[in-house]
Amino acid sequence: MAGHSKWANIKRQKAVVDAKRGKTFTQVSRAIIVAARSGVPDPALNFQLRTAIEKAKAAGIPNENIERAIAKGAGTFGGDNTSFEEIRYEGYGPGGVAILIEALTDNRNRTAADLRAALSKNGGNLGETGCVSWMFEQKGVCVVQNVVDEEQLLEASLEADAESYETEDEIAEVFTQVANLEYLSQTLKAKGFQVTDVELRWISSNSVEVTEPDQARSLLKLIDTLEGLDDVQNVTANFDMNEQLMDVIMA
Repeated sequence: MAGHSKWANIKRQKAVVDAKRGKTFTQVSRAIIVAARSGVPDPALNFQLRTAIEKAKAAGIPNENIERAIAKGAGTFGGDNTSFEEIRYEGYGPGGVAILIEALTDNRNRTAADLRAALSKNGGNLGETGCVSWMFEQKGVCVVQNVVDEEQLLEASLEADAESYETEDEIAEVFTQVANLEYLSQTLKAKGFQVTDVELRWISSNSVEVTEPDQARSLLKLIDTLEGLDDVQNVTANFDMNEQLMDVIMA
């Protein structure tokens, strides 16, 4: 288990995408509804719900909105019978970049049409189920801030059965099996680490190196467009670009 130098590039490209989009109230609220519906509507007993609520609070969503979303998921919010389902779509972006799109929707036809339009207008296309998912494996990830002693992080990660970590500038991402995510989060917190985010993430087994500025701009525009859709929760792509190109895009 060790840190990886590639983390600097990953962090920078992720920061650009995150800065361009932000989480909308609709997206975060839907995550709470689904989490409350799939388990008990008590965050103390439902790790998925607890994580969704933490993200909602970080996004500045008022408590009353959070409570209303929990009530909708629990079926106790008067007269609201809207049912959301989790669907994963697959496709390609400019240059053959593989893209996974996770959505929460109450209308599959609308979501598929919106995704198809966004992809086609930005140099991509929607593919069949399984066309790119074989390139990805889902992992649990804990983001840890203010890491000053990497040896302590290593010891805590090993104790919690983590698989690997990546660290740069006192920020670390610790990876584990999906089923072990809650235990990892609890262990790191108990050891005094500042865990700022807990999530499931698709990790690609290979990556497409993006070297042309125009292609890079098109790719980031596509991801920005996809993540701007209300039905879309997460977008994962298997591209990589160096810091020099990122500087050009950000200029």
